Amino acid sequence: MARFVTISRFLILFAFVLCGAVGASAQDRRQNAPGEFDFYVLSLSWSPSFCEAASERGNNGRGTQAQCGGRPYSFVVHGLWPQYERGFPEYCQRPSPRLARNIMTSMLDLMPAPGLIYNEWDKHGTCSGLGERAYFEAIRKARAAVKIPEEFLQLTEPKTIAPDELETAFVKANPGLSNSAISVTCDSKRLSEVRICLSKDLQFRSCEEIDRRACRRDQVLMPPVRGG
Repeated sequence: MARFVTISRFLILFAFVLCGAVGASAQDRRQNAPGEFDFYVLSLSWSPSFCEAASERGNNGRGTQAQCGGRPYSFVVHGLWPQYERGFPEYCQRPSPRLARNIMTSMLDLMPAPGLIYNEWDKHGTCSGLGERAYFEAIRKARAAVKIPEEFLQLTEPKTIAPDELETAFVKANPGLSNSAISVTCDSKRLSEVRICLSKDLQFRSCEEIDRRACRRDQVLMPPVRGG
């Protein structure tokens, strides 16, 4: 009887290992294959939070200087990220094709840090299945598809807001956008990003996993726009 129980346990364990291996191999065939993904996430970073946090850390690097200098920024593009329904690809070409400098400079109005632009191409752009110019054109189109609510464009005083209230403001400003297609992220106290899910043809679409990773704080702080 003991021998039978031992064999049964071995068979059950073997079955779990086999299923795991099959699942892993099925995922691996698609994992990090350029162009093989389900949707995009457009990540919009609240620049005043980034600059305030960088100042607290004593980070005064070139990327911080570019974004946190004299020009006032509100929401800036962090990136346009290919996603799976669960998980995401990254660094889909190693080494990645070198991004042309003229393309980088053309994006500084939306992504005000050269290092950020280069990194986004290496980590996310190479997974899009698009060439470098087409990928950054997609970022520009995605950003143009999203209207920032007026009250956040020139925020002159610190604002405390519930993440749900922030989501609702974006939903009201963007016909077709639903609460299931947007999430808000935060650090220990401040708003970090608003993330909006888009189909491959840049239409709003729901994304349960992104929504599950949203900020769980009751309130977040939005530092004012620099110079506001």
